[in-house]
Amino acid sequence: MVLDGLSEASVRDCALALKAGELVAFPTETVYGLGADAGNDAAVAKIFAAKGRPSNHPLIVHVDDDRQGVPGLEHFAADVPDYARSLVLHFWPGPLTLILPRGPAVGAAAAGGQDSIGLRCPAHPVAQALLHACRALGVMGLAGPSANQFGRVSPTTAAHVAGEFGASLRVLDGGACKIGIESTIIDCTRGTPVLLRPGAITAAQVLAVCGRDVLTPEQADNSLAKSAPRASGTLEAHYAPKARVRLMDAKALQTALDLLGADLDKPAPVIATYARAVLRSPSPAVWRRRMPDDAATTAHQLFAVLREFDAQGVKLIWVETPPAGSEWDGVRDRLQRASVAQ
Repeated sequence: MVLDGLSEASVRDCALALKAGELVAFPTETVYGLGADAGNDAAVAKIFAAKGRPSNHPLIVHVDDDRQGVPGLEHFAADVPDYARSLVLHFWPGPLTLILPRGPAVGAAAAGGQDSIGLRCPAHPVAQALLHACRALGVMGLAGPSANQFGRVSPTTAAHVAGEFGASLRVLDGGACKIGIESTIIDCTRGTPVLLRPGAITAAQVLAVCGRDVLTPEQADNSLAKSAPRASGTLEAHYAPKARVRLMDAKALQTALDLLGADLDKPAPVIATYARAVLRSPSPAVWRRRMPDDAATTAHQLFAVLREFDAQGVKLIWVETPPAGSEWDGVRDRLQRASVAQ
């Protein structure tokens, strides 16, 4: 059931459904989320069941911005370090998730039973309208993992969500997601920021705002006594299409195509390539799609391209490894995890 996200009546209907313990999919600037009242453990359990997601794998809770603060931040977090508040003031609303100590008796199911919780204030106007309407009904935040089956390609349009869950799920349509990959996740529970998942906001940007070095999980594990909390989208295998994904440099990719030659004689594409380099292949069974030269445009289209390849029925997806540079970290992370999940 795809609803107009710009319709106040549709937003109100979805807020009432969420208050009643139902699930609603909604757009953010990163990907579409599958939402439930984060304070209702029974409703949150429906997310795990719908996605086929382990119940100990935590969900990110989305909260709204009321221009005078973020009420959901104070509701769900027991403590917000000063450097985390700096990140909130600078990056929220936006594609940044903060892992914070969880307040007592709130969001236990959404947090996967941990004493920490992931919080994000999305920038998408439809998400904000829905969160405002929910808070007016006493719903302080929405647990909202990506609206797809667990471990698979995240959705960036309402049609993607409807294709995953069918007509029974309310989906607020806010158009194609602007960023296209999930938020950056920063762990703020260990005394210094730790990057758990790269995204559109880089570690260098976090450092510039909060004035603290941002550790990798490996650095943190070696230097901090407290172990890392579990967080969304950080499993080694994730974001996978049905086709097998393989990463290789441009030279290896062209060599593989040359070895195929024209012998792969199929009526429909069997192999898809996604690369910045101009590739050659005489085979009609190879479908070539050019990767943009900049990271932001690639991130915007990445999941839609993977879904498009699946829709064409290709069996193999050969991807040119993204270039070095922190701006490509989010894209590289998603592709590496997609290639492991085969």
